[in-house]
Amino acid sequence: MATEISADAVRFRLTDPGPAVDDVRLWLDLEHDVDPEPMRHVDGAWQVRIDRPPVQRLEYLYVLHYADGSSAMVCDPDNPRRATTAFGDHSVIEFPGYSPPAWLSAEPEPGETTAFVVRALDLRRPMPVTVWSPADCPSGVTLPLLVLHDGPEFDRLASFTRFSAAMIAAARLPAHRVALLGPGDRDRWYAASPAYARALRGLALPAIRNAVAVGGDVVVAGASLGALAALHAAVTRPGTAGALFLQSGSFFRPDTDAQEKSFSGFAAVTEFVASLEATSRAAPPMRIGMTCGLGEENLANNRLMRDTLTRLGHDVTFREVPDAHTYTGWRDALDPNLVDLLARTWERLA
Repeated sequence: MATEISADAVRFRLTDPGPAVDDVRLWLDLEHDVDPEPMRHVDGAWQVRIDRPPVQRLEYLYVLHYADGSSAMVCDPDNPRRATTAFGDHSVIEFPGYSPPAWLSAEPEPGETTAFVVRALDLRRPMPVTVWSPADCPSGVTLPLLVLHDGPEFDRLASFTRFSAAMIAAARLPAHRVALLGPGDRDRWYAASPAYARALRGLALPAIRNAVAVGGDVVVAGASLGALAALHAAVTRPGTAGALFLQSGSFFRPDTDAQEKSFSGFAAVTEFVASLEATSRAAPPMRIGMTCGLGEENLANNRLMRDTLTRLGHDVTFREVPDAHTYTGWRDALDPNLVDLLARTWERLA
């Protein structure tokens, strides 16, 4: 392919798409408040060289500006490697030494699903729930439960139930269920919404327990706003979770996240984060696993949230991983980080 990759840099090169294009920029799936990198027209192609970001893989697009004033974001036609994202396909480069997790090619435990809908007047929209269980564990068999925000998307883009199936098959985790929660009105529900926290604690979890037998501590997981919503529900509605797994949480603060001020839930999120800062201790303390990418905007607020949660008395494990704010990055961080959290939380059930 035309793009050249070394251990410490990348030279992007796009063959000239024709006279209709009068400017090309490089969009990187990293800091989204930064303008795309301008490219120079050299020897019949648009080129730019960048130093390697602190990641093992990098998702990108080209932004084409046309002479008629229109623009488009396109994948690299000379790079067949793609990542499917919530916003369409992105081109991907992988730096020397990167490899996808081994569990993706492992023989998984077969599974079965049960789907239903939870309705809460405050939420305005129904909450779809799909519960995945190992195939040999009917609904009456008591198993521990992992509840996942953005569940259907996480499963489609990060192979989440395949991860659980592979860990069960390898005896690294006990048999367990995964409740995939659909996000509905995501920006409103997940932005520190009291209505959502009430519905999760008072309606969704009882509905899941009514559908399948659940034992042990419930673990609630999520990424980005889904992580923020998990923490908010667990803190404001005690008993929601016995443990949390939070990836790249959107723990916005005015001083570190000014680029997010246009987000409709910014005030609600920053007020919740500030309320944690003003709290003296956790009630009750929880086991919390956290990951965040070295190449993403949320890294600063995640480091501060780690410190806050530790000060409050929670048992926090925080790991920084060499990726960005992507489903593939979250997928690649599941092992060993989520494995360790679940094994410790459910060890007496194994």
